[in-house]
Amino acid sequence: MKKVFLDSDIILDALLKRPGFYLPAANIIALAYQRQILLTTSPVAFVNVNYFLNKFDKKNSIELLKGIRSVISIIEVGENIIDFALNSGLNDFEDAVQYYAAKSATADFIITRNIKDYKQSDIPVLTAEQFLRTQN
Repeated sequence: MKKVFLDSDIILDALLKRPGFYLPAANIIALAYQRQILLTTSPVAFVNVNYFLNKFDKKNSIELLKGIRSVISIIEVGENIIDFALNSGLNDFEDAVQYYAAKSATADFIITRNIKDYKQSDIPVLTAEQFLRTQN
């Protein structure tokens, strides 16, 4: 079974039902509910998602997170991942943490809308739409 790392933006696309991005993100999450893929993310992504959810739907943010948590595993981010990210030479520290978290989880794919943020990745980086095309 494929292990798929979701970046914060994909989770937000699904939970906030962002126009133009909701359906592909929701379809990826549906694949996890159907046990066709394994979803994973980092604690950084969960914190980021909560921050933005609170701006749009503070009343339901925790319930939304609980719902997606039922099908997504959280990778532990410890000293090694932080050290790799700090020494990576990547411009965006947060993206570096996400990348090394995905690497530590042995993710088969990183799914994001910001592919350029992962241009040094040795893990295939796809948009939600691109990933869904690989499932056919």
